[in-house]
Amino acid sequence: MGHRHIITLLTGFGVQDAYVSSMKGVILDICPEAVIIDISHNVRKFDVRQGVFLLHQAASYFLEGTIHTVVIDPGVGTERRRIIVKGKRGVFVGPDNGVLSLAVQKEGFVKGVEIREKKFMLPNLSTTFEGRDVFAPASAYLACGVELEEFGPRISRMVTPSFTRATCKKDKLVGEVLHVDRFGNVITNIQRRLLSSFKVVKGEVFQAKIAKDCARITFSRTYGNVPVGALVMVVGSGNFLEISVNRGCASDLFKVDVGSRIEIFRLSNIIS
Repeated sequence: MGHRHIITLLTGFGVQDAYVSSMKGVILDICPEAVIIDISHNVRKFDVRQGVFLLHQAASYFLEGTIHTVVIDPGVGTERRRIIVKGKRGVFVGPDNGVLSLAVQKEGFVKGVEIREKKFMLPNLSTTFEGRDVFAPASAYLACGVELEEFGPRISRMVTPSFTRATCKKDKLVGEVLHVDRFGNVITNIQRRLLSSFKVVKGEVFQAKIAKDCARITFSRTYGNVPVGALVMVVGSGNFLEISVNRGCASDLFKVDVGSRIEIFRLSNIIS
């Protein structure tokens, strides 16, 4: 068996309609040897944040050269750019609305282009389904060896939304909820490197303001190092700070949603 041309799909289309199968049909018609892998099609409607998180989580675990095709695109048909970005490991295809940003930051931006060449799109473009008519064929042509520069003009930067950037101040960390997983873990946009800057240590207790609620939470290496039902902060598998309840549901406890503000204070600063 020769080299496998892997294309991943990440969308908010669900599986009850024909949107995903249409994209797969387009890809296989152009590049029959492509291997298509679904990251997820259950991203909440229009939820760029959730798409950012899931792509960041998954992309680096695929074979070098994998093409990641992302269609979370509330601006479909508008003037927002349609782009291809090459990272140090993978290639990312999707709208320039920030959904590719964290995964590309993690890998490093090597080069990028705007998709403009009509010959790499389907004829009779729909203004409401560019996943099928633009992003799927672009991914298939890439998989079959078309060079990046053939798709359109070079770009030097891409949209990076503010919700990807947490901040470390003298007395607190400030971020927001990036994702809530099926276990109810509240996953923030506060990355491990920011915790290192804040000099967080295992076993330290912090005051957390989560949306409108406040609670004292222990920072731990894992969920099970606190009693069942207790609050805990851990660095999860994606290297983001999570607020969790050991064998419970933190998102129900705090009634948070994606985008809710998170502030983490040192107790010494609260007491003093």
